[in-house]
Amino acid sequence: MNDLDLLKLRFAGLSTQQIHRLLRFSPSFMKYSKVDKQYILKQFLGTVKITAKNENVYRLYVTTNLEVLFKQLKAWKVHFITINHRLYPQLLREIYDPPLILFYRGKLTLMQSPRTLAIIGSRQATQYTWQSLQTFFPSFKKHHLTIISGLAKGADMMAHQHALLFKLPTIAVLGFGHMHHYPKETKEIRQQIEKDGIVISEYLPLEKPKRYHFPERNRLISGLSKGIFITESAENSGTSITTRFALEQNRDVYVLPGTIFNKMTLGNLRSAQEGAKIVLNADDILEDLCAIYFSYNKIF
Repeated sequence: MNDLDLLKLRFAGLSTQQIHRLLRFSPSFMKYSKVDKQYILKQFLGTVKITAKNENVYRLYVTTNLEVLFKQLKAWKVHFITINHRLYPQLLREIYDPPLILFYRGKLTLMQSPRTLAIIGSRQATQYTWQSLQTFFPSFKKHHLTIISGLAKGADMMAHQHALLFKLPTIAVLGFGHMHHYPKETKEIRQQIEKDGIVISEYLPLEKPKRYHFPERNRLISGLSKGIFITESAENSGTSITTRFALEQNRDVYVLPGTIFNKMTLGNLRSAQEGAKIVLNADDILEDLCAIYFSYNKIF
């Protein structure tokens, strides 16, 4: 698969999902000559409805100057890797329609972290989340976990804060391009993660936050992780979308215990009904993520 063609297709206006559809439409697209690729792209655009006008997508694909594009990315201080790169996370390759390009700022080597745990939950997360993370994180540090979340308010913010506080690697997944930020409450944390961790996005640097981006972003959070830890969640919340992705991707899902009288943990109980594991301490998570270590200690 040609990295430069993937970049041109994205900047021409095709989304990740649309490029996957193009490659299903023409599985050998990347092997064709320049002229043949243009002809096939025009055929494909005639079969789909996309946000940008089809003629504009075709024109941009044909006329994009890669040298100018690289200079712009450098000016933005935004780097990228494609799915072909040796540091592209293997777990992410395994999900349905994985991002073909990831734009990033930070330490790319963290994408190869062997023990990844996503921590997510409500934007209205309470002291219950904070106190639980305070209790769990010393053990997470002992076992060198890499913490993944989405830089939203509430549980995401607390997860990143604890990762930085305990000097653990952390990966933040954006639901928009690198030249934007939302919400404002997490901007300073993001800047710190860009220095000490890594911030990634599948969206072009100038793409603004859009409502449908965040469910798409959630599939990356679960896709990058070996396990998903939900602290607090209401029923039918955005967290439940990530839970569904995680279960579909065969990831372990963990939830804090809750009560039916607290709307902030009703989603946890629903996740438990769907197969999530209720956890009372960090070891309930670590015995899965660090199975070899725990097996060794049980023997000796």
